[in-house]
Amino acid sequence: MKQTSAPRSSGRRAAGRGAQAAADPTRDIAFDIVTGVIEHRRMLETSMENSAAARDAEPRDRAAAHRLGASVLRHMGTATEVLSPFLKKEPPEPVRAVLLIGVAQLLFLGTPVHAAVATSVALARRRGLAPFAGLVNAVLRRIAQKGDACLDGLDQERLDVPPWLWTSWGRMARPIAAALGMEPPLDLSMRPGCLPPPGGEVLPNGTVRFPAGTRVTELPGFAEGAFWVQDAAATLPARLLDVKAGERVADLCAAPGGKTAQLAFAGAQVTAVERDARRVERLQANLARLKLSETVRVVQADATQWRPEAPLDAVLLDAPCSATGTVRRHPDALWIKRPRDLAALAAGQQALLKAARDMLRPGGRLVYAVCSLQPEEGPACARAAEEMGLIADPFTPEELSFLPQARTSEGWLRTHPGLWAEQGGMDGFFAARFRRA
Repeated sequence: MKQTSAPRSSGRRAAGRGAQAAADPTRDIAFDIVTGVIEHRRMLETSMENSAAARDAEPRDRAAAHRLGASVLRHMGTATEVLSPFLKKEPPEPVRAVLLIGVAQLLFLGTPVHAAVATSVALARRRGLAPFAGLVNAVLRRIAQKGDACLDGLDQERLDVPPWLWTSWGRMARPIAAALGMEPPLDLSMRPGCLPPPGGEVLPNGTVRFPAGTRVTELPGFAEGAFWVQDAAATLPARLLDVKAGERVADLCAAPGGKTAQLAFAGAQVTAVERDARRVERLQANLARLKLSETVRVVQADATQWRPEAPLDAVLLDAPCSATGTVRRHPDALWIKRPRDLAALAAGQQALLKAARDMLRPGGRLVYAVCSLQPEEGPACARAAEEMGLIADPFTPEELSFLPQARTSEGWLRTHPGLWAEQGGMDGFFAARFRRA
């Protein structure tokens, strides 16, 4: 689980006791990320956007901070357990955030001891926590002396998953948790007729996979719109809708646009519906890079209220959800979601299902999908769809011949981060297909 490269920073080592600590945007942004998630239950990306330190930071510092903050969240249960023997009482939350950042650097990112300790002490001073600088220094030095022995005997997979999630995942919990400790690779979907950039691995579903840390904007073909970023599992719902050229299709909750692009390149007449204005901008930017702006109609609207001018042949509904299937990429989902959130999410998903049903012509197809591992948002909603009068249209073994273990006994799709583990895993998705009577 331990990784080898240290986060980069343009900051210098802090001067001696009492001196003004040097600027260190990497750790400052990481601190804002961690405190935003664990104190305020804000998403990682939102916490980063709200960080004053991030606004003028260099792209490399922002990237390093994102990686450092994500590492803390990915290993937070283990890091908390490591800290416990060295603390007589629980420190204030901001101090705990500094300590967690230090532990992540020492045990999971391979940062040299002097750098991990010095930058953490300097971070405490910059954040008005100078009375705790000695504590930070002493605790991290003691952990550094023990090194990897701090991890001996710890069930890291169990510690790094909140108990309610571990229980809800059942027999999948262990393989899912094993995948969470690693940074996910970069997956690309190719524009038809374009060759993949060199160095990628072609997966059985056609996804082209590159190692974690690959910068997509630096790959040849990015500016020309030869590909787009899309996890291997995220390609499956649109693929399983099986659209034909000329069909009238809606992609509901469409941003950032990967599934929209799949449907458009298959020849469908696509209307992409997205409620959030900022996400609409991102959707339009992605479609423009892929040269689909003139092909796809983008509508900013609430999908529960919007209706097409005429009944549709097919609808793809990738509904807003808890996103627990994406915790490899978004480990903040582990710590900001609560069991009580699921009822409201499921109610919203069922409202979207009813709306999608009403958009279809008789016999029209619907694929319902969520990037969630929670049964309330997957199987429960699929059963609710049948109660709404939608007719189940199970995925066939032939359609999932490249990933047979993801087909359930009901003919639904269920992926999780532990699948294709040797190739780097995949996101967790649930999908089910229906027809309108």
